[in-house]
Amino acid sequence: MYEEPYKWVEAVDNRRHYLDEQFRRGSPVVAASYADGIVLVTYARGTPKLYEIYDRLALGGMGHPADLEKLRFTLLEMAHVEGFNRSPSDVTGSRLLKNGLAPIVKQAFEEIYKAPFIVKILLAELGLKAGRDTFLTMNYDGTFEELTGCAVLAASPSAQSSMHAWLRQHGNFNQGSLSQALSICLLAWGVGSLAQREEEQTGTASGTTVSINVTADASPSVPERDVVLRHVRQAAIDMSVECAILARTASGTSKYRALKPNELPELLSLDLNPATNG
Repeated sequence: MYEEPYKWVEAVDNRRHYLDEQFRRGSPVVAASYADGIVLVTYARGTPKLYEIYDRLALGGMGHPADLEKLRFTLLEMAHVEGFNRSPSDVTGSRLLKNGLAPIVKQAFEEIYKAPFIVKILLAELGLKAGRDTFLTMNYDGTFEELTGCAVLAASPSAQSSMHAWLRQHGNFNQGSLSQALSICLLAWGVGSLAQREEEQTGTASGTTVSINVTADASPSVPERDVVLRHVRQAAIDMSVECAILARTASGTSKYRALKPNELPELLSLDLNPATNG
């Protein structure tokens, strides 16, 4: 009888290790505020990773497509029921995630005889004014974090720390243009993707660090811009850029719009042509 709690803890640890492994080759997601809204960016291989949830809410995710789709529909239903029963202004990312989705994901993770959700989620909520945007990220175990300015998803905490370090160094949150924000976010994706690849090659467990170290006195180190840009261009050979915006000045109640591939060359200040690589 006394062994049962210890068996449960061991089972949860094994489940955490299993889930960490599932995200090693996942594509990071980046979201950041700019002067007129929020931009969300990732690379995808056919299956979408960015979605509209409600008028001012967008979702980015990484993990198993079936699990992401199931949780997306759960969020959609919660949002529309909330908007119908109360009012559209009551539909917030914080309410949906903290009171709705996180408990479901936490319960699934801790019930060791059932399958957990192989998914990480990012919710971006557009504010009425610049500086009022909010971001929430949720891990596969139901833990969540609320952020301002920007948010990222990656396979490991060290990869996410490197992406945040890049964004803090190069970002101009709430002030820059869409073109600037899009380019910075795409490079931040490259930073996270490179960190994940390094961890996979060295066999480093998620949650620990490789050459990207976080200490009390130093920020995580990040690669040089040329290295990141080369990786982003190389990724364009096998994958396509997926980008969506929440535009503050858009007419109508829905502020979400997925950018078409032919729009990206005009918006990006980066040249993603792989032939440009030296």
